[in-house]
Amino acid sequence: MEQGREWPLLVWAPGPGVRMVSSAVLGGGIGERRWVVNAQVPPGYARLDPVAHLRELASGAGLDGAGVGLMTAASVADRRHAADGGAEALVTAGIGVRGWAAAPGAGGVAVPRPGTINIIVSLPVPLTDAALVNAVATATEAKVQALVELGADASGTPTDAVCVAAPTPDGGAGEPFAGPRSLWGARLARAVHAATRAACAEHLAPPPVAHR
Repeated sequence: MEQGREWPLLVWAPGPGVRMVSSAVLGGGIGERRWVVNAQVPPGYARLDPVAHLRELASGAGLDGAGVGLMTAASVADRRHAADGGAEALVTAGIGVRGWAAAPGAGGVAVPRPGTINIIVSLPVPLTDAALVNAVATATEAKVQALVELGADASGTPTDAVCVAAPTPDGGAGEPFAGPRSLWGARLARAVHAATRAACAEHLAPPPVAHR
């Protein structure tokens, strides 16, 4: 409940034995994580304690231990899922406020705002720390490709977030590469591209048809 009404919450709980890398406000960085939540919040969300809020929501959903918490003002009911060769991606998106990353002007320091394009990726193979970071870069490249193909004229929104999950290495170090031309990076990229394109397409008007 928030501002007098109910808001949906997406929950994925793979349990122990999973490492995640994320830019999320709760559970960000690299480490063992047991669950992911993607919480829809009201437009103009103004709470100054998003970490505590996400922990409350996770606890209310019966989740315990360490996890990743994302927020979005976009509809999580309109999530889009895609899979490619064992790589899976789920994307929620709203792109009303978007632009290019290397825009002119100074940045600022502020309380993290709810993410607008949230990308959650699951891979069935362990990755090294470097490959986990590489997977985030690959997912971001695939997101940008989808936006450009849709004519969004943007690389994303100011509050996009990403989470990549893979099994914890059991003895070995894990796959060393997740770039877009590696085996698993290519699959990840195609899954993220397809899910992002599907999630964002409905928010973009088709280009006008030229009449002679």
